[in-house]
Amino acid sequence: MSIQFSIGALLEMALGMERNEVAFYQALANKTQNKDAKACYDHLAGEEEKHINTFQGMLNTVGQYQPPEDSTREYMLFLQNIVAPAVFPNITAVQRRAEKMSSEIETIDTAIQAEKNSILFYIEMQNFVKQSDQQMVLTIIDEEKAHLVQLSQLKERCINPR
Repeated sequence: MSIQFSIGALLEMALGMERNEVAFYQALANKTQNKDAKACYDHLAGEEEKHINTFQGMLNTVGQYQPPEDSTREYMLFLQNIVAPAVFPNITAVQRRAEKMSSEIETIDTAIQAEKNSILFYIEMQNFVKQSDQQMVLTIIDEEKAHLVQLSQLKERCINPR
């Protein structure tokens, strides 16, 4: 059975991912005693807020736009499985998970995995948005990659403090 992707549904998934990431980074910033880590988490929460605004703007203008191709049920499940169980199924789970983190390294590794999941989802998503929105998605992918670098650098500083 073939189903048609709704770009609105994809954007809603992206918004959900970003909201969960904001909540995660805010929880981490509130929890950590490491000034370097707090600054990084606060910065990343702000960056994810910008992504929410971008995706909300795209959602507001999408109207009845439909992607150019039919998609199979299996592909829709693939995309949903990148997002749904990813690292953070919902904001409550985000906050609980942040509280249970026992080390800064575990925390950073979880954040790195969340950023990787976002990148994978957005790479796939760019194939379904209007051509005029593809550059925005590519920009967000680049920003998520930069977040990976920031988190990797933070991890290195935690492993090898000055």
